[in-house]
Amino acid sequence: MPQPTVLLLARADGSRVVTPFKSLPLSAADPLIDCRQVAWSGTDGVSAGIVAIDDVLDIDDFPHTEVIVIHAGHVVLKTEEQTLQLGVGASAVIGRGTALQIEANIGTQWAFCSMTTVTPTPGLTMLDPLAMLSPSSPPEPQILIGPTPQCRSRNAFEDAATNLRVGVWDSTPYERHGRAHKLNELMYLIEGSVTLQGSDGSSVTVNAGDSVFVAQGVPCAWKSTGYVRKVYAVK
Repeated sequence: MPQPTVLLLARADGSRVVTPFKSLPLSAADPLIDCRQVAWSGTDGVSAGIVAIDDVLDIDDFPHTEVIVIHAGHVVLKTEEQTLQLGVGASAVIGRGTALQIEANIGTQWAFCSMTTVTPTPGLTMLDPLAMLSPSSPPEPQILIGPTPQCRSRNAFEDAATNLRVGVWDSTPYERHGRAHKLNELMYLIEGSVTLQGSDGSSVTVNAGDSVFVAQGVPCAWKSTGYVRKVYAVK
């Protein structure tokens, strides 16, 4: 796998991204072994990439926890207790140990971030992009360039065993200097645009409807000139 970097996983318009992917299962038990394209696989059990699927799968015991964001097609996730209908832009968490059926239309694709864990957290969690948010801490003053933004967030899913948190965050515009990213993070922009810049001067502009993964430790600066709202999965 490559060195830690900012990895664009999918664009809203379906255009090709330069991120390299490998056909690679997350484990021998991965039920999506024939569908998965991995862009990042860390030593801490965190992986990220794309799943391209058009099948019906019955899974007795989902072997890891996976956050998914639908970029094309339509997916139905069914358990005995729940049925989630996921169209383009919808996101959900499949907990470790979930017994479910996955129904995916032809041409379905989702971005994913997965966590290996031995602790079951069975169930499905759908994320509400319009969730009511509460004030959260802004970036540290010493790394800000300009005014302190107003930030808000709400966790929809938390796993104490892996320290995984999944939810929705928003912020007024701000700019900050580059620093090592504190956590592994999958971001899906619901609204707005942000430019993420590496220490080598390379940059990735992430727009509404795009998914990007930033590995823990990668040097990354942030610049947004308007309101930003995103789905996040951090560990």
